[in-house]
Amino acid sequence: MIGRRLFVLLGCLFVVMIGFGITLPVLPFYVERLAQAEGAVRQSIVMHVTLLTAVYPMGQLVFAPIWGRWSDRVGRRPLLLMGLAGYVVAQILFGLATSLWLLYAARVLGGVLSSATLPVSAAYVADATAEDERGRGMAWLGTASSLGFVVGPALGGMLARRDLHVTRYGHLQIDGFSLPFFAAAALGLLTLAAAMRWLPESLPAQALRSTSTEPDRRMLLKSLIPLLALALVAQFALAMFEATFALHAQDVLNYGPAQVGAVFVVCGIVMAVFQAGASGALAGRVGEMTQVGAGFALMGLSLALLMVPRGMTSVLSLVGVLALGMALVTPNLSALISMRGGSHRAGTALGAQNAAISLGQAIGPLVGGGLFVWQMNAPYVLTGGALIAIAGVIGWNTLAGQR
Repeated sequence: MIGRRLFVLLGCLFVVMIGFGITLPVLPFYVERLAQAEGAVRQSIVMHVTLLTAVYPMGQLVFAPIWGRWSDRVGRRPLLLMGLAGYVVAQILFGLATSLWLLYAARVLGGVLSSATLPVSAAYVADATAEDERGRGMAWLGTASSLGFVVGPALGGMLARRDLHVTRYGHLQIDGFSLPFFAAAALGLLTLAAAMRWLPESLPAQALRSTSTEPDRRMLLKSLIPLLALALVAQFALAMFEATFALHAQDVLNYGPAQVGAVFVVCGIVMAVFQAGASGALAGRVGEMTQVGAGFALMGLSLALLMVPRGMTSVLSLVGVLALGMALVTPNLSALISMRGGSHRAGTALGAQNAAISLGQAIGPLVGGGLFVWQMNAPYVLTGGALIAIAGVIGWNTLAGQR
């Protein structure tokens, strides 16, 4: 799993995560301009922001298991290419939107098609690594995702402009909020060309032929339920933070797109750096579930305390702790899930994990937005407390198992 194939595969995931992250600092201001033109009030704008954040993972929720299962049958390469092409189209449409309904349409399209890249990339790593190297490979995927999460908000914050002239073409337009999405689409085109040239199929032909003789898929999914539940909860917490922090920063901290982008950049950098380092430092020394429990504890503490500070340094420190916890949780769960899937069901197992992650991404903004409208601090305090409780259960069960 060394060389050009790995580089191209990581580039695919990196670019797709740019497309997700690029909306975070821009979306509240983009939606505000379009919603005010349609006469929406402030509370309605808040809900549109959270809904637009949620519909993307809703598409992933439905289609990621399908893409994962199909990749076990037809191979990884065709679905990776399809996902990248859909990502490019969705980014262009999002940048050209002149109304909220066009934003929703582009967001759903991006969630449905680009979701193919997520489980299939992980299945590609599972094909190319031995079990004792699986955690390391998943950590590198996590690093690519985190770096994309760094670059996405940074591009969004730097390229978005409120004062550029608006150029209309019927139901489409180009303005200062279009530039970040066009940049993401250009990166997607370059990555698609690289994947078409240098990314071969990873699943052997005999594995494709033997898929129908594998153990029943329902039994596999049933065995994965505890791990899938943990993946859902962790992503719920992160998505709630991603969807509501820009609103909190805008209303309370008086942050603009650049400052909000900086906070998300720190979040992504911490996840990227720690995942890359932890793959070597902790592999074989600390059990996967122990790392998962520690990650939940760190995430819960940081979210519970995040509403207290007002200074940028304190906010960045707590967001860094949140990212550190997520960096412990995600690659370890991916490694455990892929190993349970076996050599010929990795796509199915990882597709189920991406469905759980997408459900968390969809519920997080919706619940977080509703709680934010009710009481600004409620999403963070309640979610933080729940994560700490889950960490306690994991720790208790781990100790009991050792005894």
